[in-house]
Amino acid sequence: MGHSLFARGFAHATAGNISVRLDDGWLITPTDACLGLLDPALLAKVDASGVAFSGDRPSKTLALHRAIYAADPDARCVIHTHSTHLVAASLAGPWQGEDLLPPITPYFVMKVGHVPLIPYRRPGDPDAARLVAETIARHAAHGTPIRAVMLARLGPNAWHESPASAMAVLEELEETARVWLLSGRAAGILPEASIDELRRTFGARW
Repeated sequence: MGHSLFARGFAHATAGNISVRLDDGWLITPTDACLGLLDPALLAKVDASGVAFSGDRPSKTLALHRAIYAADPDARCVIHTHSTHLVAASLAGPWQGEDLLPPITPYFVMKVGHVPLIPYRRPGDPDAARLVAETIARHAAHGTPIRAVMLARLGPNAWHESPASAMAVLEELEETARVWLLSGRAAGILPEASIDELRRTFGARW
């Protein structure tokens, strides 16, 4: 997965990280590792209390990943990248309220849903974990559970019940940001009737 994301330009240099929930903790990519050159033997294994006991030193965003897993029990994989169009979209600011992007395509509504823009915090700042956990809880309480957030100036965190599904969320999210920017941030949004049809037909979480 890391190699695929790197080869297709979703990640560059040593930016980005991936984690997977295990029965007794987590696997997470090491700090400052290149996703395109990961060595399986060096992946960090972290126990249920967050203490690493094998592999290289875990990514500095471990606290954020753990907060996402705690806030969404269905999450089995979390991916963070510095995807170009999403970072650019975050620099332009939210589309509306805290939503980074508008509902411009049916697959964005169906596969991704709302993507809140999280205020900038430095990489690895534990306060980012608090903000993301609170955002996940707030959306769940409103009946619109989320699968991704956007860290301003840094990149997206996307999660799902499997690595393949989490990567699909990330891919659809980056593509929507690209289309939104190419339209000059002026593309028309889907009418509410169309969004409601996606809710009823496909269970869209919008």
